[in-house]
Amino acid sequence: QVQLVESGGGLVQPGGSLRLSCAASGFTVSSALMIWHRQAAGKESELVAIIARGIGITNYADSVKGRFTISRDNAKNTVYLQMSSLKPEDTAVYYCKASKPDTYWGQGTQVTVSS
Repeated sequence: QVQLVESGGGLVQPGGSLRLSCAASGFTVSSALMIWHRQAAGKESELVAIIARGIGITNYADSVKGRFTISRDNAKNTVYLQMSSLKPEDTAVYYCKASKPDTYWGQGTQVTVSS
């Protein structure tokens, strides 16, 4: 059974950092396209970052490029999103998604950037 469990969200001040984790089970993260999405209140879902299967080419939304880094630890079967220089507009629920190509979603973790 495929399962994705996100963690690491919380409240952080502007300019701060957080690392989100997405622990996977039922498949290997290196065999799937792994994606972080976010959805702010009242807004549409936004694709934040992607890490491809295999060698792990990455890509980012323009809004987070240079501030966020997606990575994976194959031994831990976990995908990470390191977020730095956080802004209030980064406030959202962050979701991990796996495309195998069947699509699976985690439950989401809240990130709030506020002073």
